[in-house]
Amino acid sequence: MAVNTLMNSVIVLSLIDITETKARRGDDLKKVQQQANYMTFIQTAGLRVNPNPISVQSLTDNIDNLGFGEKYSGKQRYWEFVFEHEYTGGLTREMLLEDFDLIPVLTGLDETSTIYNSIVRTKDKNDRNVVFKLPDNNLDIN
Repeated sequence: MAVNTLMNSVIVLSLIDITETKARRGDDLKKVQQQANYMTFIQTAGLRVNPNPISVQSLTDNIDNLGFGEKYSGKQRYWEFVFEHEYTGGLTREMLLEDFDLIPVLTGLDETSTIYNSIVRTKDKNDRNVVFKLPDNNLDIN
């Protein structure tokens, strides 16, 4: 693959708390667990490319048109994680859906939604708790 001089952006929307706290063992347990989820997302994205994290922010708004599963609706807290990578075609919608689906996470943090089975769901139309925005699809809804 050729290196692209322009970075490719990916936006991940998550109902799972992926707050970046920079906490380590011995720090506040909740902050350590939030950081663990954040690192899980970084490492999962890093299976195929070297992600360059840009931002992660917590938002609270109506999620009805964001592509989450049918089980989730109304005003909820969600996280927007933005990262870039250098390789055009290095990540596709199918790759992200496959790589992130069924990854275990820590729950019971600052989520307002109930995350069933403490796993990421990207493929299930009822339980989808993570969605992706890519440059070629704007909002990825399965």
